[in-house]
Amino acid sequence: MKVLDAEFVQGFMRMADDGWLQGWHERNGGNLSYRMKEEEVEAVKENFEAKEWQPIGTEVPELAGEYFLVTGSGKYFRNVSIKPEDSFCIVEIDATGTQYRIVWGLVNGGRPTSELPSHLMNHQVKKRVSNGTYRVIYHAHTTNVIALTFVLPLTDEAFTRELWEMATECPVVFPDGIGVVPWMVPGGKDIAVATSKLMESYDVAIWAHHGMFCAGEDFDLTFGLMHTVEKSAEILVKTLSMTNQKRQTIQPDQFRHLAEDFKVTLPEKFLYEK
Repeated sequence: MKVLDAEFVQGFMRMADDGWLQGWHERNGGNLSYRMKEEEVEAVKENFEAKEWQPIGTEVPELAGEYFLVTGSGKYFRNVSIKPEDSFCIVEIDATGTQYRIVWGLVNGGRPTSELPSHLMNHQVKKRVSNGTYRVIYHAHTTNVIALTFVLPLTDEAFTRELWEMATECPVVFPDGIGVVPWMVPGGKDIAVATSKLMESYDVAIWAHHGMFCAGEDFDLTFGLMHTVEKSAEILVKTLSMTNQKRQTIQPDQFRHLAEDFKVTLPEKFLYEK
């Protein structure tokens, strides 16, 4: 089977298009990766032409031998479906978890996203804590979430509580809450380590003044998670533009009743009295 005919590749391209249409990927902003299933690797392996091994810049031994679809560094999300073979690639991780090599894609040269260390460290964590069910890591420059990092305290508690309050579905969609990384230089091991620590507990991590990272089982769930968080942020931004004080909102006991009815567990640390 040709790589571009595979259903999982089509899903990858559709998600990139969806993010572009939301306005989350100006220029070459954002990146997306997908941990391939064994049967997906076998289905397209005939197309592989392995290039030289390159250092990842971190260690991900739990991903040894795995294959990933990854957007390219400097590539534009708007071009993923137009020039797919130039815009993303399939990479293989070596037996030590310290090197990768491109086996398909980026036909005009280039390398995987500069955020590859963050993606792979997050994949390693989510693979472990989900018993292998999580396969997608998505980073986007979500406008309203970024705006809130200039006005809200940069704490997990503040962001989770404020965004839960803005739409009733939010505590159901992301019941574990949201983690926040203070501003750090992107693309290196330090921010990868900080984000992966948050991914032990959360599916959403916000990078202050930069954007958002989301993890999920598949493309639809991961995109839907980011979309929900960003829409909640948009509602909060609009509310704050009208007033600095909410007249009414969802109260802690109401969150507890919601959790009981929808059979989710909401950490009490987010249900503090204001």
